[in-house]
Amino acid sequence: MDQHPDLLEMRLRSERATTTPRAQATEALALITGVYLAASPWITGFNGLTTLAVNNLITGIAYATLMGGFGHAYERTHAMAWAAAVIGVWTIIAPWVVVGNVNTTRTVISNVVVGAVALLLALAASAASAARPDGSIRDRGSADRSR
Repeated sequence: MDQHPDLLEMRLRSERATTTPRAQATEALALITGVYLAASPWITGFNGLTTLAVNNLITGIAYATLMGGFGHAYERTHAMAWAAAVIGVWTIIAPWVVVGNVNTTRTVISNVVVGAVALLLALAASAASAARPDGSIRDRGSADRSR
């Protein structure tokens, strides 16, 4: 892999992607979202609903871990943004899927809002790998005309 002709270009592209203010803001917001998701049962007061509380704790930690790795090892972790997007979708539907009667107004509002934010941030992180330095999106299906 060290002899790959595009290795330097790939490293430079991933470094540019992680040093933009947009990427840094996405990572910071994603970490805050993951921490909130993990702590949401105690913040919004549904910690007595243990199945959803444990679910949110585990998914929040997983989300923060997945999204927190982007700044340090972007070239290896940007593909994991799709897993974070799945966590966001799961967070949205969890109040209706988790065992027990946990679909109260507090749980639904908290999970739907934080799940939607998590999903959008994960999609933004995955789109960052396709972004050019000027902010436009690169068409992966066609050859890059700048070469």
